[in-house]
Amino acid sequence: MITVVGSVNLDFVASGKSLPHAGETVTGARLARHPGGKGANQALAARRLGADVRLVAAVGNDDMAEEALKLLRHGGVDLSATQYINGETTGVALIAVSAEGENQIIVCPGANDALDPGDVEGATIEHMMGVLEVPAATLLAAAERATGFVALNLAPAMKIPEALIARASLLIVNETEAAFYGPALHGPGRYVAISLGAAGAQLWKDGEMIASAAPPDVKVIDTTGAGDTFSAALTVSLIKGKSPEDALTYAVTAGSLACTKPGAQPSLPRRAEVEALLKS
Repeated sequence: MITVVGSVNLDFVASGKSLPHAGETVTGARLARHPGGKGANQALAARRLGADVRLVAAVGNDDMAEEALKLLRHGGVDLSATQYINGETTGVALIAVSAEGENQIIVCPGANDALDPGDVEGATIEHMMGVLEVPAATLLAAAERATGFVALNLAPAMKIPEALIARASLLIVNETEAAFYGPALHGPGRYVAISLGAAGAQLWKDGEMIASAAPPDVKVIDTTGAGDTFSAALTVSLIKGKSPEDALTYAVTAGSLACTKPGAQPSLPRRAEVEALLKS
């Protein structure tokens, strides 16, 4: 069982020809609503890739909560540790997507910021995944309870306790986040994955690069959710005992598939799709 400690959002996605510059208004976009949040995305991605998953999260007691949770519930993610908080709104992400699939995102955390260390007190946690869209203190409390593999997606980049980094078996960052954290990422026995967008990804261990993978050729529609898919796929693969090289290739392939459909959770691939693309 993988316990994901992270965020749940409802995504409002505006898809248009181009992204606005500072002070610029862009019109003619199309609006869609999708369940999202990095924690929820990674939980559903891991579930679709074959893992048993429980989500520790918080939503508001409002009319957006069930819409944000519906794909998780339908997909078989255990929501028994997801709570509804009175007086808080469900998290919202405002996403602009260009015709090339690039995006800009503003997140309104809402109930995600109210997830408390006490919410994992007494929890039985084997393997864990966490994202920085919930309080770091809550992630640390969960990581200290974990008895197995601990994967942390250090996004968005921010200062976090050294004890949290030290507890990780795997740290996942993009290029910007890798530059922010620097040498602090690397520690004895720890994997560090660096996603490179269209260039694929690298996997490091003990401060040395041990694998790299390039993405397959796919038609990019929307990159939203690709990083979360990559994180979940890599974590699930390493937990299942795949070699670092095979795990990274699997994760890059899964992340690429997530780019071929619009939205975050609607685009998350299933295990059969990933395996079929790997064989093609």
